[in-house]
Formats: sequence, structure tokens, C-alpha cells
Amino acid sequence: MKYDVIIVGAGASGIFTAYELIQVNPGLKVLMIEKGHALSKRKCPIDNKKIKTCQNCKVCNIVNGFGGSGSMSDGKYNITNNFGGDLFKYVGSQEAIELMQYVDEVNLKMGGEGAKLYSTANSQLKTQALRNDLHLLDAQVRHFGTDRNMIILSRMYDYLKDKTEILFDTEVEDISKGEGGFVVTTNQDEYKCSSLVLATGRSGSKWISSICGKLGIKTQSNRVDIGVRVELPAAIFAHITDDVYESKIVYRTKKYSDIVRTFCMNPYGEVVTENTNGIMTVNGHSYADPKLRTENTNFALLVSNNFTEPFKDSNEYGESIARLSNMLGGGVLVQRFGDLVTGRRTNEHRLAQSFTKPTLNATPGDLSLVIPKRQLDDIIEMIYALDKIAPGTANESTLLYGVEVKFYNSRVEVDSNLETRLKGLYILGDGSGVTHSLSQASASGVHVARIIGRRQEYI
Repeated sequence: MKYDVIIVGAGASGIFTAYELIQVNPGLKVLMIEKGHALSKRKCPIDNKKIKTCQNCKVCNIVNGFGGSGSMSDGKYNITNNFGGDLFKYVGSQEAIELMQYVDEVNLKMGGEGAKLYSTANSQLKTQALRNDLHLLDAQVRHFGTDRNMIILSRMYDYLKDKTEILFDTEVEDISKGEGGFVVTTNQDEYKCSSLVLATGRSGSKWISSICGKLGIKTQSNRVDIGVRVELPAAIFAHITDDVYESKIVYRTKKYSDIVRTFCMNPYGEVVTENTNGIMTVNGHSYADPKLRTENTNFALLVSNNFTEPFKDSNEYGESIARLSNMLGGGVLVQRFGDLVTGRRTNEHRLAQSFTKPTLNATPGDLSLVIPKRQLDDIIEMIYALDKIAPGTANESTLLYGVEVKFYNSRVEVDSNLETRLKGLYILGDGSGVTHSLSQASASGVHVARIIGRRQEYI
């Protein structure tokens, strides 16, 4: 039960750690441990469209299992240092971009060929946005789509399964420092290794915090983003999405001077739910296959929240707001923009009259009873600002789903190798708080694998 490397978590960062270890040192004995299911067994009960409330599965198939939460996303990889994490602060700006470009090459080789690479760098939208006090962040965006993304992951699994030992449905209960390495205790057995990689993603935030506390590794509270998912006719944003696909637009509100941003834009997509620590929140998908496309586009509007003394638990703040939505709506709430600004609750009748037909079976309700006034004022102001570059955004029938919460793991104290104070213990990807995206999480796995592979050659 002794391995050279153990990887905890089979999400984006864990998968690319395993893949790159094979490239740099194929003789290593590697074990990957994942508490969720194999890719073929991942199925959420809500997918049948007849159920709209979370069934509280023991292990959530949306965020756990091979591929992590990224497997059921819309497969969007943003190649940029402008958002999606701070990997460049650890490895250098040019190195971070080169790592993300390498990840892109691997994804194309593994079934992503044909996926378009968009760019916002020379877009006329950037000028138009600036004229209206909106700021479009530069990035290259590779969109694979949820369907093609699953193909990539399937091929990646086929590549890894004969070269790496993978344990599914296995939960790591404890980690301790042992002689010459680490001891990993699961619900099934005990394993030892000289190098240990923790790549548990956002869903493992509380677990990572507890492990760091036990091992004396410092962590720093991070932010939480709270907002809504906007759904409207695809034609309103078509002049933007057809050109740049993913537009990260940032706005500073006049009323509070808060930062609001667009996030995860899904042209011709659908709104979906996700489960984080037993709490139902909202997200979005889109597909590469034209047959699977809808007539709507959806995207998130998020307000960043940072806390200082005496309160530091930003994730708990976000969870408490999401719980309110779950309590009032039995899951996700939906409200028409027109109803929100006039101060009335959306009911079944008003929702049925909406020109925008919802793609998610959510509960009509009143978001003002859930989202704090400040954040809600920020979101409303942002919608009116977006209406200037995409007329129709502020239509009465625009749908707002709530709440959308982006949890960020506490920032773990690691060095430029993403190695903790305990030599041989690496914490990376979204689980480290260093990255917040598929591209940067994957790139962090490549970075760490190259370091471990070189070190293991001399052991």
C-alpha cells in the first residue's frame, strides 16, 4: 500500500496532475482517490426534469466524481491571468499562460478538436463597454460545451486508468505525517506515499480547512461572490456572444462603489442547479451540439464580498443566504426583473405570462426576501448598465434565478511550487484558494506534476 504519489480528488487539477506525472516520469506508482463515482455512474436525480428539489444524495454527483464539478459544466476554459485565479502570482505571468496553453493542447488532443477559440482582445465590444463605464476583461476562451467536455473526460479516463490506480467511492478521513512521507486513511484502508497532492476542489473546502488546521498549515479567509443567474432571449446578447462568446464584464456601482461582474455566460444554454455542502444553488450550461441548444442565454451577475474583523467566515455568509432561498422556495427561486423592480412577488401566473420561457423548473418567488438590499441594488444597477450595450437586458420578462453563490476556499499558505510547509505535501487547484477556474486549476496540476516528477527521479 506504498505509493510514490497519492492524489486526493479527481477533478480538473487532480486529473492533470496524474496525466502530467505519466509524461514526466511514467515509472511512478500513483494512486488517485475520489469520494465520488466513476464518470459513467454520475447522474443527478434532478436531471429527469420531474424533480426540482435536491434529493440530498450522500455524495453529490454534480460536484463529485471523476472530472469534479467541471465535468458537468459547459466546458469553458479561459486562458488569461485577468480572472479565474491568481496562479500567476506563484509561478509567474508567462509561465501561467504557457501552462494554460498546454492544458488547451491536451484537451484538443483528447477529443476537443474543432472547438472554437474566441478572443476579446480586439473586440469592438471593449470600446462600446468603456463608453458606458463597463470594463471587458481580455481573455482567450475555448468553449468545448458540456457534451464535448464529457468526451474529453472519458478519453482522459481511458488514458489514465491503466497507468494510474484510481479508487472511486472512497473518502479520505484523515491525513498524517509519517516516516518518509504521509499516511492517508480512508473509509476502506490506509495508504502511504512520499508525495501527497490534495486536489479536492471547491466542494472540499471545509475538509481542506480541517486538514490544514490539524497539520498546522496557515490559511487566510477568502471572498464569497453572491448574486443571481440572468436568463433572457439569446438574441439580446447574440452580437456579443457570437463574437467573443464569454464576456467578463466588470462594473463599479454608483450607489455603493461595489464591484459587480458577469460570470459564466452560456449562449443558447440552460439554467441548472448545483449542490454545495448540501445547499442548492444555481448555475448554467451550454452545449456544442446545435440540436441541444435553447433559445435563451444565461449568465451570472455576482457581487464580491470580503470580510474583516470580527467576522471572517465568508463561505458561511454565502451559505446562510443560499439557505434562505432553499427555505422559501424548496430550492432555487426565480423572479421576473419587472416584478423585482416594482416590488412584487413573481407567482405562477406572472411567470407564465413572461416572454422569456424558463429552462429550469424553479419556484416563482421574491428575491428581495433572500438577497441583502445592498447586493440586490448592485445587481439591479448592473442590469441597467448592461442594457446600454445589450438593449433588452432590462426587459420586464428577463428572469433572475437565485441564489448563485461562488464559494472560494480559504487561501492556503503555499510556496511557488504550491507546496506547503510540510515538504512533499502540495495543495492546488480551487481547493487551495489559488485558482477559481478549470483552466488555472488544470494548469496548477501540470505545474505540480512536473516538480514532483523531477524530484522523484532522484529519490
